[in-house]
Amino acid sequence: MNENHKKVPKRIAQAVLNSLKGGVVPRIGLPYIMVGRKNEVSALKHDVDIITEGGASFRFIVGRYGSGKSFLLQAIRNFAIDNDFIVADADLSPERRLLGAHDQGLATYRELISNLSTKTKPEGGALTQVLDRWISSVQAKAVAETGLNPGDPTLTKTVDQSIYAVTTAVSEQVHGFEFAQLLSLYYHAYLEGDDEQKAKVVRWFRGEYTTRRDAKKALGVNLIISDEDWYDYLKLFAVFFRMAGYAGMMIFIDELVNLYRITRADTRKDNYEKLLAMYNDALQGKARYLGFVVGATPQVVEDKRRGLYSYEALRSRLAEGKFSRPGARDLLAPVIRLEPLTPEEMLVLCEKLADMHADLYGYEKKLGTDNLAGFIKLEYSRIGAEQNITPREVIRDFIELLDLLYQNPSMTMEELLQSEDFSYTKSQAVSDETDQDFAGFTI
Repeated sequence: MNENHKKVPKRIAQAVLNSLKGGVVPRIGLPYIMVGRKNEVSALKHDVDIITEGGASFRFIVGRYGSGKSFLLQAIRNFAIDNDFIVADADLSPERRLLGAHDQGLATYRELISNLSTKTKPEGGALTQVLDRWISSVQAKAVAETGLNPGDPTLTKTVDQSIYAVTTAVSEQVHGFEFAQLLSLYYHAYLEGDDEQKAKVVRWFRGEYTTRRDAKKALGVNLIISDEDWYDYLKLFAVFFRMAGYAGMMIFIDELVNLYRITRADTRKDNYEKLLAMYNDALQGKARYLGFVVGATPQVVEDKRRGLYSYEALRSRLAEGKFSRPGARDLLAPVIRLEPLTPEEMLVLCEKLADMHADLYGYEKKLGTDNLAGFIKLEYSRIGAEQNITPREVIRDFIELLDLLYQNPSMTMEELLQSEDFSYTKSQAVSDETDQDFAGFTI
């Protein structure tokens, strides 16, 4: 048995193996299978520290389909949640962009807010919980400081002052006055047990009011979150979450390819300008307690015809420095380019998966290092593997092998690899080399 083998709880092992075999990133259990991304993870953890201290960050994770972008995003998401961050994630799509004639930017905002997650609510929908926790914590702190009982008018006045301090801090920012006004409305609805009013405020925070008239009628606020200004409200939320007792806010955006696919050049440029504005905000210190991590393929970034590099202001900021090279990358730069896992690293990963599979199904692992090395050698000897093979494909093949060997104990790995019944996962990594109008990636 592997000396470093850690027995994985069966619930986690099942989720990890099922996810990987299905070609998706597991939500849990990532530390058990993390291989070869130590430097990248360390760089992103440093960003988390900066955000905690009141700074902001903006990173692009760039790699081909199946190279581990989404895995890295999920690993940092889990790390942030464990460190008391509020996180939100969204995949861009034709309906969700950064800006659009049909409120596609607002749709992205709505997706992010609906996916707000905390340590106690990791799967999203945490906004109401966060608001209620904020009020409860302020009340509990006031009780501890004053020694007064809940319901005492003097205590209520003390809590009001604390709430006012938070809303005042928020109100100093763009759209902050209205944001603070709504926080106050929510607080008073909470005190009065007015669930209907609380729901109206939450609807506003979620960007669900479509006209100012509706917002004015429901809440007395002559403002709504729009396609043009939704990012300003993310900055407001980041500051509010910090004052509510969280470390900060991190936002994860994937499928940037959907901006690349926009056919109208002016619309595509508008989205790139929005991306630039968000990027500049973070790096210039205009945002606080806020971090962005964005996933993209190399073509989406580097294509000078319609990628991010087609917009000179982005190209000049994101282009790789003249001194960077394979084996000596600048991981403090805004773009982290994922290098392929080496065959040696894939071998370590396969060992971990083999141990996990044996523990889950309760059998004695028969595959030794030589067997695994033979499998890796065969995978990497396939035509075009050097340029196109990705961890996702190797992993899917390997888990299928493990499943077949478990169900057919009389068979050997060598027999299965030579069998017509076993077919390798076809590489989709070449999507980076295909028709430029349709190149992309999928989580």
